Amino acid sequence: MTDPLDLWAREAGSAVLLDGFHALKHALRFGARVPVAVTTDRAAALALADELAPDVREALAALLTEVDPRTYASLVARPHPTAVAALAVRPSREANLRELARDPRVAPVVVLDEPRNLGNAGAVIRLAAGFGATGVITTGTLDPWHPTVVRGGAGLHFATAVERLTVPELPAGPVYALDPEGEDIRNTKLPDHAVLAFGSERTGLSAELRARADHLLRLPMRPQVSSYNLATSVAMTLFHWSAP
Repeated sequence: MTDPLDLWAREAGSAVLLDGFHALKHALRFGARVPVAVTTDRAAALALADELAPDVREALAALLTEVDPRTYASLVARPHPTAVAALAVRPSREANLRELARDPRVAPVVVLDEPRNLGNAGAVIRLAAGFGATGVITTGTLDPWHPTVVRGGAGLHFATAVERLTVPELPAGPVYALDPEGEDIRNTKLPDHAVLAFGSERTGLSAELRARADHLLRLPMRPQVSSYNLATSVAMTLFHWSAP
């Protein structure tokens, strides 16, 4: 039987770090392959599963290995309050691209155009998974699978297709880009195959994405309020899409 710490050392270079109980719970629920998981208190982690995630309790019981706190701290940069960590195999780019290109799509794709904040990107992925969006795409330099993004997404990267693409590589579909100069979103019915694009937190839409947009839309906002948080903008837009 392979030692869990040897397995961790072998997988760590290419695997996705699942930081905390909830990230591991979500990854298992959505079919991630998890070769190794550790905790400093196996009984407490399984008790948490009994309370919050009985559907994955059996899988957790088979996976979790108890390690001492010092060993656990050596495996993760920021120990999680639940003292649980795991490594998961990242979905293939090819599989994600097939999902994003699905025709017809039954839910929008969210595009974050040159985002800067890792935590915001994670929050958006969590939102997109909650709404059942087809996927989340980032353009620019931010890696949507960065450990901080995965932590912010609570393991829900495995519930939706997450990739980094260039603007010319975006999937087919009408592009609705959020912009202060656009039409009021409340007057527009967003189609299921829409590509919903959001500019960066500071500079808004890039010229390239703006040129690609078929429609510019704005969210309702009180005068003299500068802007919404990126995740808030995505949530409002996806809620508008989902409304009857």
